[in-house]
Amino acid sequence: MEQTWRWFGPDDPVTLTQARQAGATGIVTALHHMNQGQVWTSDEVLKRKAEVEAAGLVWSVVESIGVGEEIKTRTGNYREKIDNYKQSIRNVARAGVKTICYNFMVITDWSRTNLMYKLPNGAYALRFDSVDFATYDIFVLKRKGAEASYAPELVEAAAARIAAKSEAEIAELERVLIDWLPARDFAYTRETFRDMLEVYAKIGVEDLRANLVDFLKEITPVAEEEGARLCIHADDPSFPIFGLPRVMSTADDVRTMFEAVPEEACGLTLCTGSFGSNPKNDLVAMAREFAPRIHFVHLRNTTHEADGSFYEADHLGGDTDLIGVAAAMMAEEDRRRSVGRADAEIPFRPDHGHLMGDDIGKTMNPGYSFVGRLKGLAELRGVMQTIEAFRSGRVA
Repeated sequence: MEQTWRWFGPDDPVTLTQARQAGATGIVTALHHMNQGQVWTSDEVLKRKAEVEAAGLVWSVVESIGVGEEIKTRTGNYREKIDNYKQSIRNVARAGVKTICYNFMVITDWSRTNLMYKLPNGAYALRFDSVDFATYDIFVLKRKGAEASYAPELVEAAAARIAAKSEAEIAELERVLIDWLPARDFAYTRETFRDMLEVYAKIGVEDLRANLVDFLKEITPVAEEEGARLCIHADDPSFPIFGLPRVMSTADDVRTMFEAVPEEACGLTLCTGSFGSNPKNDLVAMAREFAPRIHFVHLRNTTHEADGSFYEADHLGGDTDLIGVAAAMMAEEDRRRSVGRADAEIPFRPDHGHLMGDDIGKTMNPGYSFVGRLKGLAELRGVMQTIEAFRSGRVA
């Protein structure tokens, strides 16, 4: 598998030189300064490609050309945004970047309640605390009908939690949930977030799924023409939040999309952390079932708790069998080579990482520190080399 590394562009505190030192050969990046639905021009694409190549690396994966809310709701200037998206696909593919990751999560991207959850070893992880989330949703945001979304015991726990929180703690929880995301150039306020929730109050799961399929039926032929591969990322977390519709949270969601859009260019980013946030998902089974249309892999792990909370564990810890996932993907690479597929080598990246070592106290994008991802990539590289040693017979 191709070892890649996410880089947020020239402002990323983790440099391309460090990515190369970690052992990555490919870079996963985007034009983060052009994420409002405009066309990614060839000049800007080639400029970014040159920056990556000057460091001795290859721009392997686009993550992401943003899908605007207009496209998801099919309102406003969605037609212009789709046309722009098509041209952006053409421009990145013609520059040689053929794998394009995107997501169809509405309003939010990945959501956590704590970006600095201290682990027993002194490192810090990302955490989703179900009680804190319900506390914010019910008692701070005061979303319409929020209380009915939760089990009575969770509502009771949230009521106790809000009574114990200081104003500063409430403000930090709100910042983490609605007005922070890496590489996003705007922030929601409580009021604008409520306004967006009202927009989606009129859009159910099947409505959103239909909008996704309509979008894919327009952009997939463009990807096919350019020899590119589209790979949708899972919802994160892969269960409903804020009463919003979710259409990429389970194996059934993937099957439904693939049945509606059967072209090979319409594929999946298998994110073991996002799908793994839902304990009902069997990631090894999903890796095997969807292997022919998995074009990109994010490898990270989660540990679940009884109330639905989870935190991001060591890459080889947690509740997901990443060794089994890696073995399934390597077997798929063998199959692709046997039938002559040009995309036989599947790119993966160590997704997220603990804040640890010398990175503690430095300015870092949460989840994207250097040392934690270096550790994860080294562990995963070791797993893959061990699998290969057994398959080749070098190890009995």
